[in-house]
Amino acid sequence: VQLQASGGGLVQPGGSLKLSCAVSGSIFGMTSMAWYRQAPGKQRELVAVITTGDSTNYASSVKGRFTISRDKAKNTVYLQMNSLKPEDTAVYYCNLRTVTGPYWGQGTQVTVSS
Repeated sequence: VQLQASGGGLVQPGGSLKLSCAVSGSIFGMTSMAWYRQAPGKQRELVAVITTGDSTNYASSVKGRFTISRDKAKNTVYLQMNSLKPEDTAVYYCNLRTVTGPYWGQGTQVTVSS
């Protein structure tokens, strides 16, 4: 199983970015997909999660600004990020959760700065 994240970059405060994570390979027992982020000097934190039933949950810091979604046919999960703030700057990782364990993508850098 491989996860390929893309879509990061440099954006001004108040701007938007959309991250994508394409999953390839044989997937067994998927339960959910999620986005995490890790800022310099900080622990990795959960940003958003979407279950196979399309239930979603968000960190309080991003609720109302970020939206997680997925395209089942493309095996791709997205993170639409609006009203970005400098404190959103981090490496964003996609995560696939299965009954046999988690899988991680390589991370994509998001920098919010003027």
